[in-house]
Amino acid sequence: MWIHTDDFVTPELGAIYDPLGNATHTALLNSLVGEDVLITGAGPIGLMSAAIARHAGARKIVVTDLSEERLKRVEGMGADAGVLAGREKIADVQRSLGLLEGFDVGLEISGAQPALSEMIENMNHGGRIALLGLPNGAWSVDGGRIVTRMLTLQGVYGREMYETWYAMTAMLQSDELFRQRIASVISDVVPASEWREAFDIARSGQRGKVLLDWRNV
Repeated sequence: MWIHTDDFVTPELGAIYDPLGNATHTALLNSLVGEDVLITGAGPIGLMSAAIARHAGARKIVVTDLSEERLKRVEGMGADAGVLAGREKIADVQRSLGLLEGFDVGLEISGAQPALSEMIENMNHGGRIALLGLPNGAWSVDGGRIVTRMLTLQGVYGREMYETWYAMTAMLQSDELFRQRIASVISDVVPASEWREAFDIARSGQRGKVLLDWRNV
């Protein structure tokens, strides 16, 4: 498949158009202007989702993850705070940011049962959750909380490819800071001949996006 890109889309940015498409589809599923956004998962897609939410006009953005190393990146992506899952509570960070009624929009990127449960617990009445992360097994959620808080949960699969690619290309073109934030998700560019090292880095789960460079092969 081929899509036209302009000069501002470097080979590195072009290489992450697929995950950026997933982040764009998920983040822009609901209006974010003036909304408080909770993102579970600070991997590359979660980080890119934070940058998109900031670009789109979100008010407060909080990102959760199990990795302290990954959470170090969230403020640079435009988020207001990170939450170390299992050791910190979303509700405590929520209060510190002056959010009295919970989050308006949730972006579930992690696929982890505890993350989704805590997200549901901290959503505002009428809140909307986009689900991208794939679980390892069946999820068990608090149906009573979903009903009484009038929450909307919508799964995200695929990317609505061309619509999201056009949207993210426009964001990259119009906002240099956004472009820098997305590019910063790439933590390592490894020569293709050293692919084993690249896979080890990616497998560690502590870095950003790892690219293989085939240009000199």
